[in-house]
Amino acid sequence: MATSTDPSAGANSAAQAPGRGPAKGPNTAFRELRGQRSPGEFAAAVRRAAREIGEQVACDARYVGRVEAGEIRCPNYAYERVFRHMFPGLTLADMGFSSREAVRGRGARAGCGATPAYATHPPYPQHGCGTIDHHHEVERDEVERDDEESDVLRRAFMTGGSATLAAVSLGLLPEHAAAAPHDCARQPVRLVGEAEVSAVEEAVRRIRLLDDRHGANGLYRRAAQPLRTAYALLDAGTARRSTADRLHAGAGELAISVGWLAHDSGHYEEARSHYAEALATARLAGDPALEAHAFCNMSFLARDAGRPREALRAAQAGGRAARRLGSPRLLALLSLREAGGWAGLGDRAACEQSLARAHALFARGPAERDPEWMTFFVEAELEMLEAQCWSALGDWPRASRHARRAASLQDPHFARNLALYRAELADDLARAGAPTESAAAGHQVLDLLPEVQSTRIQAMLADTARILAPHATCPEVGSFLDRRASV
Repeated sequence: MATSTDPSAGANSAAQAPGRGPAKGPNTAFRELRGQRSPGEFAAAVRRAAREIGEQVACDARYVGRVEAGEIRCPNYAYERVFRHMFPGLTLADMGFSSREAVRGRGARAGCGATPAYATHPPYPQHGCGTIDHHHEVERDEVERDDEESDVLRRAFMTGGSATLAAVSLGLLPEHAAAAPHDCARQPVRLVGEAEVSAVEEAVRRIRLLDDRHGANGLYRRAAQPLRTAYALLDAGTARRSTADRLHAGAGELAISVGWLAHDSGHYEEARSHYAEALATARLAGDPALEAHAFCNMSFLARDAGRPREALRAAQAGGRAARRLGSPRLLALLSLREAGGWAGLGDRAACEQSLARAHALFARGPAERDPEWMTFFVEAELEMLEAQCWSALGDWPRASRHARRAASLQDPHFARNLALYRAELADDLARAGAPTESAAAGHQVLDLLPEVQSTRIQAMLADTARILAPHATCPEVGSFLDRRASV
């Protein structure tokens, strides 16, 4: 992607100290580059651009907001390459950033274009009381980019003071980091600060990114460890109310992410526990956005677990929390969850009313206050959720039409969702009496299974295979059944 822009606008905004970029403060030049797109839409454009050049960045609306607020004065090397790809001809200064040397100060060991000394090794401290140099933030995403699941765990905590004690107690640090626990105990325990909160927020982003690419099964058990650390940090306390609010929100979002991994892996009771934990955190913190998210996922889980009335009530409760947030897209998603509840109860009229409301809200477009976790909620997801409603009501031809549209609209880079949509299509076509087409869709799902691990998708394929079994004499169907059995 190469977004056209006027280089002079950014250059003028950044024309301050030569070679240094703007002083610390709002990055107006970068805000101009975003243009009319919402932070979430711009973050999605960044991720697409990264894929075009083979980079991996976990960009979301919060990251964009931090850049525009001036909190990120210089991007790490991966983001720099992506931004230069998006805006050819512009320098970091043109985009409103400071030079890497200015940000890193005397802690710098290399120039702006040099490879960091620890680019292939995680920056663990050499003892339990160590801290990570905060100048290294500009390079943190470069570390062990090929080992993404390890990245999730490493980014789930920062070592220093109370964070180190929590991490050692949970067994999250390597053995040498816990070698001197008594020395740590003699140190005064400091309150949790920006570094630890940012680590929790980063863990949420990385888990979501990996789930989009690979599914939940390989992540679930490992992702539970950062969650325990996040709640240990909550117990440690924070110095400022704003930090406490962010930590509560981060811990709650992490609980929802881990709950979703449990949900998609088929561990429904564990998922329910994690969602309830997130809801309790939201209530304690007075956070309506987190509350709405928790209820949204609780509704989804209840529907999958065969509890449609609970799904309906959770969606309605989420809607009440979301009305204060100014996000039509969030209300649209909760209306779709409500429609799923009505469909499970067999109330077609109420389901259609909820679907109509969801479409009207979705058509209002994205908003500045859309939660960052909703980047997945695009038109393809809207179609998928509607397909599931018609499927629950037994209208298989209508369900298959919406599932087919969902699969055709889905960004192929999000392999898990693409596999899910095609699995829904295969199941709906099988029930609609189109076995050959169903088998073809099933083959497309099997093509994705080597990179996607999802118990839910595998269960859907098993149901489809059961329905297609009477048509095994058909060559296309027989081929699908044999291949699925071997998988």
